[in-house]
Amino acid sequence: MSSLCAASVETPAVTGAAEQPKRLKACCACPETKKVRDACIIEKGEENCRDLIEAHKECMRALGFKI
Repeated sequence: MSSLCAASVETPAVTGAAEQPKRLKACCACPETKKVRDACIIEKGEENCRDLIEAHKECMRALGFKI
């Protein structure tokens, strides 16, 4: 699923030069950190996964998301 999202980001719009390429959606960004973070939260609770939550936020920020 993440490869589908990544492919849509890298492929520019074909219809015209004035259109912007599709942007990466938050749901598709940082799938590695998101998966580990979500599993930790489910198993241990949010308060026990702060480091993984911060790692995911840092990854999102590196991609340009304002979190």
